[in-house]
Amino acid sequence: MVSFTVRMRFDSQDREQVGELLRALAEESRREPGCVVYVPHRIEGEPDTVLIYEQYADEAALAAHRASAHFRRYAIEGLYQLLRERASENLSALI
Repeated sequence: MVSFTVRMRFDSQDREQVGELLRALAEESRREPGCVVYVPHRIEGEPDTVLIYEQYADEAALAAHRASAHFRRYAIEGLYQLLRERASENLSALI
């Protein structure tokens, strides 16, 4: 299992567009055969910061996600163009 979070900060003026891009990206990503969990969140008290929790069956499923047309459209050509900051953390399950 591959799990990680991605934290992204955007400008306030892009909040609505970011929400639309995230909804579309989440919907498409959840349909991928190797996607276990894909949940974007807004950070309470920080409305322009988003945290996405992602989990994939294995590295191949993650690679397929990153190579997908919807990832290119909604993340690379969409969200990444609006980013002000981005950080990710790889996670290891305790149980």
